[in-house]
Amino acid sequence: MPYGAAQEATVGDLVAAVNGDPKVRVAVHLGDIKSGSTTCTDDRFAAVADVFATFEDPLVYTPGDNEWADCHRLNNGSYDPLERLSALRELFFADPGATLGRHPERVDYQPALVENVRWIESRVAFATLHVVGSDNGLAPWTGNAVPTAAQAAEVQARVAATLEWIDATFDAAEAEGLDGVVLMMQADTWDPAPTPGQQAVVDRIAARTAAFDGQVLLLQGDSHTYLADNPTGLANFRRVVVHGETLPFEYLRLTIDPRDPDLFGWTRVMVP
Repeated sequence: MPYGAAQEATVGDLVAAVNGDPKVRVAVHLGDIKSGSTTCTDDRFAAVADVFATFEDPLVYTPGDNEWADCHRLNNGSYDPLERLSALRELFFADPGATLGRHPERVDYQPALVENVRWIESRVAFATLHVVGSDNGLAPWTGNAVPTAAQAAEVQARVAATLEWIDATFDAAEAEGLDGVVLMMQADTWDPAPTPGQQAVVDRIAARTAAFDGQVLLLQGDSHTYLADNPTGLANFRRVVVHGETLPFEYLRLTIDPRDPDLFGWTRVMVP
């Protein structure tokens, strides 16, 4: 969000609802700050940055494919996606390790991918992973039948760094004896199955979850329709795809209860 003119005009209602919720302590945006059929202009990015600056709570943002990987499309302005990715980093991650919002807080960040961040709260390690739709950025750009060399190199480097970040997150959780891990990304990696550009990430998450004593929750966006399931079949894993794209706005309020064997609970909050 925001997707299209109607959401762009009323996104303040969502921000006000989150700001007015006393149970919210950190807000997270799971990518796609624009519709997949609108232009990837600096002005549009700046407008979203202005909205993000109105969140009272610290705001964490992980990029989606709509704001960089798909910007090669004619109706997006025929941009170079790698240039748009650089622009996103310059605007939203200019101060690595600082969240967005009116009251930013410091978080750990990955030097190789400054948008990958991690923090520990309520005996849970939270981490963002820059994994997107469009085959994690490998879908050929307009006019090409296969990925360009630069495109493939970016994906390869980003996947390698993300695998390291997954390992570092689980290593931190195990070293500190934490109760859980929450991983957050834009891509819906089971829509209907992991793509070649996503498979290594899914495999690493599954392997580390299987070896972890606590609970693991994966939060995803991309496919726009709310879904709670367990595509891995692992007893200590759950996955939620958050609702998006269509009005009315809603957000997912995540709660942590160490007395609950599942540790994590959530509520879909509709915005009038």
